[in-house]
Amino acid sequence: MAIPVIDFSKLEGKERSDALAQIANSCEDWGFFQLVNHGIPVELLERVKKVTSECYKLREEGFKNSEPVKRMNKLLEEEGVGSTAQRLNDVDWEDVFALQDDSRWPSNPPEFKETMMEFRREIKKLAEKMLEIMEENLGFEKGHIKKAFTCDGENEPFFGTKVSHYPPCPRPDLVPGLRAHTDAGGVILLFQDDKVDGLQVLKDDVWIDVQPLANAIVINTGDQIEVVSNGKYKSAWHRILAKHDGNRRSIASFYNPCFRAVIGPGPTLETEGEMYPKFVFGDYMSVYQKEKFEAKEPRFAKAVKVVKAVKAE
Repeated sequence: MAIPVIDFSKLEGKERSDALAQIANSCEDWGFFQLVNHGIPVELLERVKKVTSECYKLREEGFKNSEPVKRMNKLLEEEGVGSTAQRLNDVDWEDVFALQDDSRWPSNPPEFKETMMEFRREIKKLAEKMLEIMEENLGFEKGHIKKAFTCDGENEPFFGTKVSHYPPCPRPDLVPGLRAHTDAGGVILLFQDDKVDGLQVLKDDVWIDVQPLANAIVINTGDQIEVVSNGKYKSAWHRILAKHDGNRRSIASFYNPCFRAVIGPGPTLETEGEMYPKFVFGDYMSVYQKEKFEAKEPRFAKAVKVVKAVKAE
């Protein structure tokens, strides 16, 4: 079993209805799918691979002094004198930094910033196209989700990019690459490694590999799309395995609501069975940051309690 692969270019031709149905089914059944022929130039993607790999090489020594490595080394030392090594379930074997338009960016390699700014512009446009497709499939008015995410245009959506590498791990049995979680926000677009695997999605209680596919963009839906769709599109649990060999690259971009946005089921879905509660996205994030790796369902209700507590003060 493999996650769906969808030819995005078919949305522009006679096969549009079939492509829309494929995306709808993927959102409903998986919460994960891969896009090919998505319109982002291959030449740009090749430059992104180059600059992020070069950037990691400059950071590689720093990772050797990171908390996961120190704790792993301690475990291996203890194991060497006869102790039983206990799996590290509260850290991730990941070298990571974030990019936002107003944040400080790496200055090396010299072409890093220009390349990644261009990539972020292209991936953001693709994110907004995906939201429009979801709106169409869900029967929403065009622009409904974007309006909800931006407080009816008063704020910008949050758009961030996480650049990660998962270095070779001496004992993958003792540490996760990235712990299982759902994503808090809206739509997530991942440019993953096309040679080193490790990303898995939970489907029907079975972990399924997200197969590397050259120059594809992996799409997954976050918790806020689950709420907006009234549960029709579920955010999917996913994780990354630590690997003994290889050095996995992962560039994830998050198109999320602004913190002031009020999120709730869309207007055509409010009467379809049990509704998700409405809450302020910033309140949801305050819960998520503490409970990212725990069950997602209680987070929605807790976000509403945060709103009520603030109003009562």
